[in-house]
Amino acid sequence: MNSTLSILSSPCVSKFYPSLFPPPPQTLGFYHLQKPKPKPRSFNSFRLLSLSNSPNSLIPVDSQLSDADNDDDEEYEDDEDEEEDEAADEYDDMLEAIEDEAEIEISVDASSSEVSNWREESKWQRVEKLCNEVKEFGNEIIDANELASIYDFRIDKFQRLAIAALFEGIIGGVATVARGRRIFYTTPLKALSNQKFRDFRETFGDENVGLLTGDSAINKDAQVLIMTTEILRNMLYQSIGMVSSGSGLFHVDVIVLDEVHFLSDISRGTVWEEIIIYCPKEVQLICLSATVKNPDELSGWIREVHGETELVTSSRRPVPLTWHFSTRHSLYPLLDEKGKHINRKLSLNYLQLSASRVKSYKDGGSRRRNSRKHGSNTSFDNIGNMSEEPLSKNDISRIRRSQVPQVVDTLAQLKARDMLPAIWFIFNRRGCDAAVQYLEGCRLLDECEASEVELALKRFSVQNPDAVREIAVKGLLRGVAAHHAGCLPLWKSFIEELFQRGLIKVVFATETLAAGINMPARTAVISSLSRRSSSGRIPLSPNELLQMAGRAGRRGIDERGHVVMVQTSNEGAEECCKLLFAGLEPLVSQFTASYGMVLNLLAGAKITRRSNESDETKVLKAGRTLKEARKLVEKSFGTYIGSNVMLASKEELARIQKEIEMLTSETSDDAIDRKSRKILSDGAYKEIAILQQQLREEKRLRTELRRKMETKRLNALKILLKELGNDRLPFLCLKYKDSEGVEHSVPAVYLGNADSFDGSKFKNMVSDIDSLVPTVALTESNVSAVETHKDVGPSYHVALGSDNSWYLFTEKWIKTVYRTGLPNVALALGDDLPHEVMWMLIDREEKQWEKVAESELGGLWFMEGSLETWSWSLNVPVLNSLSESDEVLHMSQDYHDAVESYKDQRNKVARLKKTIARTEGFKEYKRIIDWKNFTEDKIKRLKMRSNRLSERLQEIEPSGWKEFIKISNVVHESRALDFNTQIIFPLGETAAAIRGENELWLAMVLRSRILLDLKPGQLAAVCASLVSEGIKVRAWENNNYIYEPSSAVINVINILNEQRSNLSKLQEKHGVEITCCLDSQFSGMVEAWAAGLTWKEMMMDCAMDDGDLARLLRRTIDILAQIPKLPDIDPILQSNAKTASSIMDRPPISELTG
Repeated sequence: MNSTLSILSSPCVSKFYPSLFPPPPQTLGFYHLQKPKPKPRSFNSFRLLSLSNSPNSLIPVDSQLSDADNDDDEEYEDDEDEEEDEAADEYDDMLEAIEDEAEIEISVDASSSEVSNWREESKWQRVEKLCNEVKEFGNEIIDANELASIYDFRIDKFQRLAIAALFEGIIGGVATVARGRRIFYTTPLKALSNQKFRDFRETFGDENVGLLTGDSAINKDAQVLIMTTEILRNMLYQSIGMVSSGSGLFHVDVIVLDEVHFLSDISRGTVWEEIIIYCPKEVQLICLSATVKNPDELSGWIREVHGETELVTSSRRPVPLTWHFSTRHSLYPLLDEKGKHINRKLSLNYLQLSASRVKSYKDGGSRRRNSRKHGSNTSFDNIGNMSEEPLSKNDISRIRRSQVPQVVDTLAQLKARDMLPAIWFIFNRRGCDAAVQYLEGCRLLDECEASEVELALKRFSVQNPDAVREIAVKGLLRGVAAHHAGCLPLWKSFIEELFQRGLIKVVFATETLAAGINMPARTAVISSLSRRSSSGRIPLSPNELLQMAGRAGRRGIDERGHVVMVQTSNEGAEECCKLLFAGLEPLVSQFTASYGMVLNLLAGAKITRRSNESDETKVLKAGRTLKEARKLVEKSFGTYIGSNVMLASKEELARIQKEIEMLTSETSDDAIDRKSRKILSDGAYKEIAILQQQLREEKRLRTELRRKMETKRLNALKILLKELGNDRLPFLCLKYKDSEGVEHSVPAVYLGNADSFDGSKFKNMVSDIDSLVPTVALTESNVSAVETHKDVGPSYHVALGSDNSWYLFTEKWIKTVYRTGLPNVALALGDDLPHEVMWMLIDREEKQWEKVAESELGGLWFMEGSLETWSWSLNVPVLNSLSESDEVLHMSQDYHDAVESYKDQRNKVARLKKTIARTEGFKEYKRIIDWKNFTEDKIKRLKMRSNRLSERLQEIEPSGWKEFIKISNVVHESRALDFNTQIIFPLGETAAAIRGENELWLAMVLRSRILLDLKPGQLAAVCASLVSEGIKVRAWENNNYIYEPSSAVINVINILNEQRSNLSKLQEKHGVEITCCLDSQFSGMVEAWAAGLTWKEMMMDCAMDDGDLARLLRRTIDILAQIPKLPDIDPILQSNAKTASSIMDRPPISELTG
């Protein structure tokens, strides 16, 4: 019996293929589950499972292994070291032999007529035929070749290997479908579950496939059941003796965890870990992903907590990818011919030369003709003669801005190269919609295709009249659409259907489209390397980049897929390559405890009143002790990684710290003094020692004069900024060094003192900054600095930079102020002054300030501007166009005198250094100092390495049990569970059974008697206040509205707010940070929908996007649907919840999955 056979006990076959681009060596073992594009693949083997009534029905793994939905998650192909290359070659050779055998069999056994008939059969007919053969001849007839014959293409080598592993693990020991066995297929997203449900039913039949999500339960007893991971986790709570009623794991042989890399998701990763930990060992696990850097660690952990595990990986991509880079004038290959470095034609120097050539081309035809006649010294192929001086930040910004393409430019490039259809990733909804409107004049469909779209749209309008997105219809008829969270789910499904039919050529989508939905394209366009988040603008991770790039390339249609990166004003080809070559990030554990976890793991008894017994507590079952619960919690992925990695990391950290201590002692003043005495003669030593003492004193004086100079400068700037800001907005230059030590000079237009503006949003944003009033820690090194500046009091100012970014800064960061500036005069009579307009613009910003530099005299903060500020930023001149004579600081005599004093002292220090250099023993002394400097550099490097190791240790150190204990204390003190007797009280029973972010808070609300007086619609409105986190209004539309909740709803929410404060204080006492959501902002919208308003009435001038309102309503329906199933809830509340849920669950937001 070989090693694969051990999969039987509890295997997890995980298929991955890291091949979007050559990854670093350590990525060879990526868990790459290849999921080919054609949806047939992943479903056919499932069909076998559900219809064949044979043990081979468990082959679903094959389907998983080739699951269509996840071909988007591709990974890098790595440059492996020699040992890994040999292993990969052996792997490929073995598979090649298997495939060769299969081909020989086919060539011998299959006649030309049989091949012809096979080609004429549809996929489902082949599946039916194979199922019938299984029923007639038994499951022995199925092997990898039989399953491969279902598809219109040859399956990959690694898929054959995975199928073989599955057969070894399943056949002969696992109960068959004929005996009523089942398979669960889980996805991380409800939309993906719905899509799988539709696809599986088309292949296997409605009666064999079911769906179970938070608000849908269709054919839940089916043999193939699709569900979200949270639903499965709650089922598994029951399988380990939880208090929740019902059971869901009867006759389950296989559980498929699709997109298992979600284990690293900060907010939801715990669910995946819990499933793997709690899953019964007799159930086979199949984990799928295309984005895992550390598959060996993941498979090793699964093997430890669940049983013998077979890892199947692949680094080959069925449809290879080609990477491109789009500029204003052309579409270039992003990489060189070997694919190892950036295309030299995309270097900044080359682009600068190219831009100048284009300009000269437009300026004069005669010079062009002369250039062609006599040749040009600035040939595009000869960049070696260009200046090697590094480009300034302004030069780089200017070059990049000149190369930024419009959407229509890049689209023309794609169309000319036959690279459509394309998915175009833009990381905000507004940008997606704007791009569609921008292209409404472009016709990408022929007349026949346009007629098909028009017909499909008419049918959709008849079936879903309220779901039509009117603003998108014009673009849709021209082959362009948007797909983002602001659209209704029904409309997004319609867009997906048209795209798959080839009737949409370009879809502008947010990054959420990369998360598994089956929408492959020929090309993926990535508009930027950063995206906006709640904490400001953050860069894309390599994993996110590859997820989106994985959308490119349709198996069986495209020979190659294409990924197009786009030049932006802040990011060029260098940044693209840096991210591309960075390699994937490893999976890390996000395991955290929750109230539901604590209650379900520890609860062992509940209070039950029976008619034949007096009031007494009846113990129904034995609960786990804390020790037993800890064993489960410490089975987390983080604990596993920690046990293997932490020990080695701690040893390395200790060694580094010991070396730092030793080197630090060797470079101390006393140590250097001892070495000098030993090497130098007495006379030379005394001479140098005296001069060094003098040098220290002169340096101290130089420092004081520098600070005095800075003080005079701050005073001068305060006065100048106040005077110059009266009739104009002066230009100034900000200067700072970033975290990497690179110096930046930013021209900007001055807006004013931050304290002079009373805009509410700006004030709130400013108050969020850690410390706007600079504070300096009183240490020996800076006491004099504090004394020097104590009467100065730096204040914060605001300016708009030429890079279209807002800057918030103290006088410390101003290099120069200029006399010239933008006139503070209205363009027309009655218009606002530019000063007022710009203050209004900054007050509208929804983004977050980010600190780019800091000092003892205050920080420098940055925030991206908007399209509305772009025209203002374009009027800020470059620095070299501003005259030095315009620098106003030269007008301050006090500042000038302070500068001269500082320069004199600096020269004095320099002369003293030269004197020391001419002393008798200076050569020997310099060797000692050089050694000291070299050693100090080494200490810096060691400290950096030590910091990285410390950060890594914090990442991998398991914190799950600590959080578990903290939450346990809250549960105990809130009387939800008594740890001493392990009795769970009614509050705990409700909290253990509910699904939500804060189960204890939800249970407290739903058990509150004040809800009983509410009508169904009002109950829905209160429930909406519990689940509205993350829902927002459109910030860019000021004249729209949302419905207000009724007074009854407001009164109840106000009462609940007091309860929330009590729970928040209890959580804070025990160090628990779980949000207690209660927000009435959108309750009126839910109440209006529950009152029967139509969708058009709801959305008329509404300040919310369709998708946001639909998401809020679905969340509300989800919690309402849970209430009737929760234990110990008042029947009146259950009845009202059922009524409200029924009323609200109507088109266009009802779950139409069929």
